[in-house]
Amino acid sequence: MSELDRALEVAISLARRAGTLLLRRARGPKGEHTKGAAEIVTEVDRASETLIVRTLHEAFPEHDVEAEEGLGEVRGAPYRWYVDPLDGTHNYAHGYPHYAVSLALWHEDEPLLGVVYEPVRHECFWAARGQGAYLNGRPIRVSRRARLAESLVSTGFPYDKATNPDNNLTEFARVVPAVSGIRRSGSAAIDLCYVAAGRQEAHWEIGLKPWDVAAGGLIVLEAGGRVTGPGGRPWKVREDRIVASNGLVHEELLQWLGWL
Repeated sequence: MSELDRALEVAISLARRAGTLLLRRARGPKGEHTKGAAEIVTEVDRASETLIVRTLHEAFPEHDVEAEEGLGEVRGAPYRWYVDPLDGTHNYAHGYPHYAVSLALWHEDEPLLGVVYEPVRHECFWAARGQGAYLNGRPIRVSRRARLAESLVSTGFPYDKATNPDNNLTEFARVVPAVSGIRRSGSAAIDLCYVAAGRQEAHWEIGLKPWDVAAGGLIVLEAGGRVTGPGGRPWKVREDRIVASNGLVHEELLQWLGWL
């Protein structure tokens, strides 16, 4: 087994374990706290992150771990894990059954593997560089719809949307009449995986962090899609906005967004 295969095996198992933890605690007290502008964190976020970070440090002590709640350790190593222990915290806190665990391993600026596990639907999306994208072990591909007017797309909004004028509302208003349908699920990781699986044609969002997209972006690419920044620039995991699509509607979406 190669080191990448071992890392993927660990990541899939760990995402499932963390997802089971989320499901087990979904109906009990969640210990909500507010952080930043309307952003919340729960004790379940921290419990999931503790499990993930501890296991990754034990399995790969030479790797950095950058996690949403800050429990990882970043020392400047060339290999870095990006961890979102609960993507869709608002959904989870409200009992809305749409959330995921997201893990990704990068080598400097190159993604190596990504895993997104949606525990409510028992769906595990994963990809490894050059090996394609999979859902519960079956290959997935992006859709073949070539017109934005026939496309289902998704987006999200930053937590500070009430005070920050760069809040995606202008872009949203532009795109709504140009598409067949639009969704706002509350989990960028799941939205990206749905693009990869052909369930929708595109996703765009602003105000993102690396752990939101590090796994899902690679899964889209390995499913045959396209991922860029505004202007069609190469995707950078630390850029706060992303456009992901089946590739066929990408330029048209960028035009409607005003990001060309």
